[in-house]
Amino acid sequence: MNIPGAEERAQREAAEKEQELLRQKQEEQQQLIETQERSHKENLEQLKIKLMQEREQLIKEHKIMLENQLQILLAWQVAMARPQMMAPICLVENHKDQLSVNQTAIEILDNISQPVVVVAIVGLYRTGKSYLMNRLAEQNHGFPLGSTVQSETKGIWMWCVPHPTKPNHTLVLLDTEGMGDVEKGDPKNDSWIFALAVLLSSTFVYNSMGTINHQALEQLHASYVTELTELIRTKSSPSTDGIKNSTEFVSFFPDFIWAVRDFMLELEIDGESVTEDEYLENALKLIPGDNPRIQASNLSRECIRRFFPKRKCFVFDQPTHDKVLLSNLDTISEDQLDPMFLEQTRAFVSYIFTHGKIKTLREGIKVTGNRLGTLVKTYMDAISSGTVPCLDDAVTTLAQRENSAAVQKAAEHYSEQMGQQLRIPTDTLQELLDVHTACEKEAIAVFMEHSFKDKTQQFQRKLLELIDEKKKMFMLKNEEASDQYCQEELNLLSEVFVENIPTFSVPGGHRLYMEMREKIEHDYWQVPRKGVKASEVFQRFLQSQATIESSILQADTALTAGDKAIAEERAQREAAEKEQELLRQKQEEQQQLMEAQERSHKENLEQLKTKLMQEHEQLIKDHEIMLERQLQHQKALLEEGFRKQAEEMKGEIQRLNSIVDDMKKNSGSFIGLGILVMTYMDAINSGAVPCLDDAVMMLAQCENSAAVQRATDHYSEQKPND
Repeated sequence: MNIPGAEERAQREAAEKEQELLRQKQEEQQQLIETQERSHKENLEQLKIKLMQEREQLIKEHKIMLENQLQILLAWQVAMARPQMMAPICLVENHKDQLSVNQTAIEILDNISQPVVVVAIVGLYRTGKSYLMNRLAEQNHGFPLGSTVQSETKGIWMWCVPHPTKPNHTLVLLDTEGMGDVEKGDPKNDSWIFALAVLLSSTFVYNSMGTINHQALEQLHASYVTELTELIRTKSSPSTDGIKNSTEFVSFFPDFIWAVRDFMLELEIDGESVTEDEYLENALKLIPGDNPRIQASNLSRECIRRFFPKRKCFVFDQPTHDKVLLSNLDTISEDQLDPMFLEQTRAFVSYIFTHGKIKTLREGIKVTGNRLGTLVKTYMDAISSGTVPCLDDAVTTLAQRENSAAVQKAAEHYSEQMGQQLRIPTDTLQELLDVHTACEKEAIAVFMEHSFKDKTQQFQRKLLELIDEKKKMFMLKNEEASDQYCQEELNLLSEVFVENIPTFSVPGGHRLYMEMREKIEHDYWQVPRKGVKASEVFQRFLQSQATIESSILQADTALTAGDKAIAEERAQREAAEKEQELLRQKQEEQQQLMEAQERSHKENLEQLKTKLMQEHEQLIKDHEIMLERQLQHQKALLEEGFRKQAEEMKGEIQRLNSIVDDMKKNSGSFIGLGILVMTYMDAINSGAVPCLDDAVMMLAQCENSAAVQRATDHYSEQKPND
């Protein structure tokens, strides 16, 4: 026998328990949402603080740059013939036998982003070096010529002019202090200036008087060239091989031009006319014989030939025989000078303009004005500290600076492109991620273009970290914009509804309440481009109405208890469904983020692979050039009958051949190793253990079994103990 009301009471109790369970779930969900909101707010707050700090630092840096620019502009003089041509300025000062850098000159170089062709001239004092450099600037005056036996130029002077035949290039002219000045206190400065001229230039002009004879060769060799191996290192670890290991030096030495001034001889050898270049090569020929004097003489020739394999010679007649005119070369007209001298000068200038190369470091690194400034400072810091300038150290310093700048440039490009292409709020997260992927690809390309020698991908990872931070910032902005827009639209749609809530507390009021709320929901979802927070904002609105709806429902006398229970159950079910839908949306967005991260990783590795391939090909090219020069030198020795010396070169030639062959065979291993480093470092930075499968998958893209084996061996060594 059924107890009256027992079934109804049981249903009511079951409904109450179900409602209590749903309330508990809603509270837990609300707590999760509030925790997430707090996390978002904290993240946003920290981002705002960081952005403010970066902005203040940027303003500070721009202020310093502006002040420096004003100082530089004050240092520049009005152009003499061409617009925007600055006057010569001292680059390396020689004051009281101490060499130091002129910071104003460095700032001028820092503002030159174009590739530079650097021509340096060295030689004895009062031999007309400055005149030739002025002609390269297409001016009669600029570098001081002087008209007495005293040396006019002190230290190294610099003149930066637009290159007359290479658009978007700068011609940097370096006029050096005359060698052998009797008024000098420390002759060691001559050697340092000679070494700096070699290190900084792409074309090196040695200026001498009279003829190229034994005395001239000895002076060049004994006074300066022999000291180069003591004053310059190619690597951090010193080498004691001297001339026998000149290959490394040759790889970065400039082209060599010997300018012979006041040349009075006929260009003839054994009664036959020869060219200027043939005259130089004849002077550098080794002399047969074994006595010590001949061997010493040959050492000078061999040393010059080895260090400067690409050589050119120009001879110049005396400009004029009139002493008065000779002392005023910078003011007299060309028709007062010897026609042959003018023709020879034009040939010299034309050759430099046509054949002068961009200053290039090993691995094909092209030097710009700002890079040249960094090299000057690095070399001078070494000299000032009493150490020897090292090319590898200089390139490392340059790479640190350039790669840091490349990271900043690429990150700014990403921000700029995102700002231009992104229309927030986006309809979906995927829309934002698609724009992000395209902008990130461009940013990585910008970094690759302006970076070099990022062997461990330290700077590339830094860029990716910056881009990830900026992406999160854009995502936060997108969420905020969506949240604000949705809330504003919802407030407009629900304004009348909210005002009329008290009127629903009447019989049949719950039905009217639901009809009006459903209309708001319908109209809300018709609003375009609400963005990623659309569901969440409406869910908050429904949650805010839950208690109100329950009160209206309970007060509606037109409904039976059963109707109310059904309505309550429906409301709870719909709330749970919407909550589930919101959770699904978040899961989808999380999946989209993971897929975007994977695409980013693949794109990054693809561009890294391309970059490593280019660098490896350039390295092979550099070694092939060194090998070709060694072969040419060996061939010349054989043709001259010096078989013993040619035989001695076999070891170095075989070494270079072996290096080139190995690099060609192991291209995949080289690239694979770079990708392996990147893959492992990504894993370590994310807090994970380096994964062999991930490494092998990336290395497989290089299609090199040797690289895969190397990855396996590396994993075995690095695998943590269980």
